[in-house]
Amino acid sequence: MEIKAFGKKAVIFREGDPSDCMFEVYTGKVGVYSAYGTPEQKLLMEYYQDQYFGEMGLLEKAPRSATAVALEEDTNVAVITEENFAEFFEKNPANVLMLMQRMCHNLRRRTDDFVSVCRSIKELSEKEEQK
Repeated sequence: MEIKAFGKKAVIFREGDPSDCMFEVYTGKVGVYSAYGTPEQKLLMEYYQDQYFGEMGLLEKAPRSATAVALEEDTNVAVITEENFAEFFEKNPANVLMLMQRMCHNLRRRTDDFVSVCRSIKELSEKEEQK
């Protein structure tokens, strides 16, 4: 597996880029942002040593949905490609479970956010109707 080093604030990948790999944080910290570099920028997640990011794009073969940025000097990440994905997890089977748990957690968070927004819209709509 290839290890890539990034300095603080270095972009690892950008929203919209093609996805052909995922990453494991070896050292440092990585932030994943929506609308990075704009006034609407929002930090979605932070990743630390032994955590994975970028798996959605690799598994879906879809463009990156967010931008990943090194948040500390000496941030090092392992590049996990489609070619070495199966081998990596065969050698580290516990990581498959960790990745699945995190994906489920993220999906649950997004679902909760969606439901909350729907409730807010409904409440606003009902208030408008009462006027």
